[in-house]
Amino acid sequence: MNGTFGGRRGLVAGPTDGMARALLATALSCLTAGAFAQADATPAQAAAPAAASDASAAPLPAEWFYRQPDVEDARLSPSGRWLALATQVTKGRTGLVVVDLQTGKPVAAPANYADADVDDFYWVNDDRLVYDLTDRQRGGGDQRWWPGLYAVQRDGGGLRLLINGSGTSVNDSRTRESLRPLDHNHELLHVPTGVGQDIIVGKQVRNGSGEVDAVVPLRVDTTTGRVRSMNTDAPGGVRRWLFSPEGEPRVAVTERGARSGVYWRGAGEASWRKLYEGDRYEQPFQPRFVDARGQLYVTEAQASGDIVLKRFDFQRGEPEAEPLVSTPGFDFQGTLVTESRGDRALGVRVEVDAETTHWFDPRLKALQAEAERRLPGRVVRLNCRRCDEADMTVLVRAYSDRDPGQLWVHTVADGKWLKVGDVRRGVDLRRMASTDFERVPTRDGQKMPLWITRPPQATGPLPAVVLVHGGPWVRGRTWGWDANAQFLASRGYLVLEPEFRGSRGYGHDWYRAGWRQWGRAMQDDVADAVAWAVQQGQADPKRVCIAGASYGGYATLMGLVRHPELYRCGAAWVAVTDPRLMFQWRYGTDQSDSVREVDYPRLIGDPVADAAMIDSVSPVVQAARIRAPVFLAFGPEDRRVLPVHGRRMRQALIDAGRPPDWVEYSDEGHGWYKLETRLDFAARLEAFLARHLKP
Repeated sequence: MNGTFGGRRGLVAGPTDGMARALLATALSCLTAGAFAQADATPAQAAAPAAASDASAAPLPAEWFYRQPDVEDARLSPSGRWLALATQVTKGRTGLVVVDLQTGKPVAAPANYADADVDDFYWVNDDRLVYDLTDRQRGGGDQRWWPGLYAVQRDGGGLRLLINGSGTSVNDSRTRESLRPLDHNHELLHVPTGVGQDIIVGKQVRNGSGEVDAVVPLRVDTTTGRVRSMNTDAPGGVRRWLFSPEGEPRVAVTERGARSGVYWRGAGEASWRKLYEGDRYEQPFQPRFVDARGQLYVTEAQASGDIVLKRFDFQRGEPEAEPLVSTPGFDFQGTLVTESRGDRALGVRVEVDAETTHWFDPRLKALQAEAERRLPGRVVRLNCRRCDEADMTVLVRAYSDRDPGQLWVHTVADGKWLKVGDVRRGVDLRRMASTDFERVPTRDGQKMPLWITRPPQATGPLPAVVLVHGGPWVRGRTWGWDANAQFLASRGYLVLEPEFRGSRGYGHDWYRAGWRQWGRAMQDDVADAVAWAVQQGQADPKRVCIAGASYGGYATLMGLVRHPELYRCGAAWVAVTDPRLMFQWRYGTDQSDSVREVDYPRLIGDPVADAAMIDSVSPVVQAARIRAPVFLAFGPEDRRVLPVHGRRMRQALIDAGRPPDWVEYSDEGHGWYKLETRLDFAARLEAFLARHLKP
């Protein structure tokens, strides 16, 4: 963050300080009225309102969609006695609040800043947490450095800077500096379960080009700051580690250019065993988890194309024949659910169209059914502590396409269900749009996943916005509340979000079908989503615009080139506009040599052998073919898609006689970090779409 944090932060002192008491009062008011006091809420109280809303009411302001959530995250301590919340405490800032679940009251605000926001946080034990920081009132270009790592007692004492990500120390009387903190070339890798006070961080070993060549794990005592080697004796070039829950390194994944290796060292073993080595794009399996019993879980592609979860058979040296979890039509994406101090897996949490949990534990399976009855129509996620005991405590998060989320605590001993708060307060669920998932036909006979978000109470063909996800080799979204889709739907638009070929999560074959298809079959898929929505009578064929960021911005511009008859306009932000630039080293980029030299030639095309093909799918080269109005937005501090992309595209459109709407946000990077930027962009996008889609 440009090294400017030192000496400016005023951290809250201990919970007996007057300022801390005021912050606790503020924190409590930020939570739902009556939280932790209203026991045994009824299903009727928890369910979404069913009555129709007033269709003539003014649209919700953009700020409601794009401001930070009121409660960003919540985590139970290992014993289940304490709940830590990342919530709005100091005005406009996210801090940590600790609640005593025995009394239902906030008792401390251990990490709160006047000029920074708590981001990720974890319990190390029942008394101590670790967290890192960001600054959401500065642009994305100012978030260049990793924001460090801090440890603090739950009552606010014993603050220690463990990793000095910004290059300066925190100036606070609570900070212990007897040992020098680690520098910014370190990152948090793992928080062991149990009652210890250590965490595991990774030291990034860089090569002569400044790129990460290996990651070396170290143990760090969060109380003293003492750093100890883990003496892994691992192969060279390890880029990724998997640890047992208690923190023993079990899997080491190496990466050298196009080659990758997977190595295993079980409990009591002195040396590492090679499980696989070869082309990293042709790996027969991917290591995913290690449980407390030393079982390795991997994912593997099946003949059907789906990727499933399996146990690894060490005697045979390959995954077991039968899947542990299979999700037909979807790749396995999820995690093992374990108790913080347990020695077994309780279940598997997976994402299909929506998140679901398969419980191995019958007690939790029954509790899941009860929670879903209380909170109908929602995804319900359970996280328990003391899961095998009579006094089990469960943190419940429930959300839907219309509900950003609710947080509850269930205490099994007394049977109470206590509402902590709403993730985003003040929402009238009746005014939120609904999101459906379909598989629609493509011109070559495939079935493409498609998300459709409809404004509430809308009928007949609607003006539509095709929102293309970035990546592109990622999954675009899952079922749930989404700010962009909801904002556009609140303005009366049908929102189409295609999971075009190349997207992950829908089978290995669908992912590989997108290789070398930028601007070609990938682009046809987006057009086929529009054709389907028109055929179904949902989209007005004369009022469709295309929009997106990063690769989504590229697809927006290529959509205007390839399918001008479909789109009335296009909005592209932080967009790739010239794929040729992606193969070239440029100062300031965050793309490694391996990405440019190995990944992009395989996924996009060879910059020499396929030069003509790449020119044919370059929006800059093809700019003269664009006839529809264009809105471009860029951040000059972007390290992923460098500013040259935007400036060349703007000039190419001007030269073609089609000058675009244009905005450049001076301190932003690859996306909009500041609320004021998000609001300004939302207002510009809303006005642009209204000019071209509204009567």
